[in-house]
Amino acid sequence: MEKIYLDSVCRFNKLYGLPTKHPLVATVDMREAARFANHVEMQGEIYSLFLKNAPNCRLKYGRKSYDFEAGTVVSIAPGQTIITDLDPEDVSFDAIGIIFHPDLFFGTSLSETIKQFSFFNYAELESLHLSDKEREKFEFYYNIIKEEIEHPIDSHSAAVISTNIQLLLEHLQRFYDRQFTTRHKENSDIVNQFEYNLKQYFSEDYPDTIPSVAYFAEKANLSPSYFSDLIRKETGSNPKDFISLFMIEEAKRRLVETPDDISEIAYRLGFEYPAHFTRMFKRLVGMTPKEYRTNNSLN
Repeated sequence: MEKIYLDSVCRFNKLYGLPTKHPLVATVDMREAARFANHVEMQGEIYSLFLKNAPNCRLKYGRKSYDFEAGTVVSIAPGQTIITDLDPEDVSFDAIGIIFHPDLFFGTSLSETIKQFSFFNYAELESLHLSDKEREKFEFYYNIIKEEIEHPIDSHSAAVISTNIQLLLEHLQRFYDRQFTTRHKENSDIVNQFEYNLKQYFSEDYPDTIPSVAYFAEKANLSPSYFSDLIRKETGSNPKDFISLFMIEEAKRRLVETPDDISEIAYRLGFEYPAHFTRMFKRLVGMTPKEYRTNNSLN
């Protein structure tokens, strides 16, 4: 399989036989592509947002291949790998997209705020599915940006385009929030499984280490970014804090119900150094493990 590195908007346009009207941003209609790169692995330095207009397009995005439905938005960040996988008789890609290089928003507010849009790090099964109204909103900003790109470049171009990209990203974040809400039942099941996996992990006498968010995300077959956002939406806490609080509650139980030395409890919770456990416990509980044991002794 051929590997292609997309270091610029121009390189993307050349790959698909599309014109370049601005060196740092492009609005593309893939139905107008003069050619299509199929069975290739692509990685690069550009952001892209694609709205799929029809079914029957398979992209390998993240861990698995996925048949994107009509109305699906795919958000791709620099450094991510995309593999196109289309049947020879169906080498079309009915989608519109916005491609932009990070240099576009250098010196604008988007250079910092784009880091807040965690959906760029979601995996393939976590893509956004738009309603008809939401789809119209995507197309609205697509057309505004397209019109600005076709305008001769001047000192206002970057700011105007960046502002409209940011507005589109804000709307996509809102749509993702809606999607989290409408999936409350299945998301609740993921939270329950997270709690179960936590209990299972700490049922071991000597865990190798304190578990990471990525560990539990993999258990749920989700990307760490999506998993983190889901847990935050459902519980009000980020999963790292959730793990810490669970550990503290387990530590409290062991301090009161067992005669184990405090260092032993620390090791059994995955801490490499008991001092780290003591500092974390005092920060979250307001007293040291020794003080907590003394104040809550069952004797």
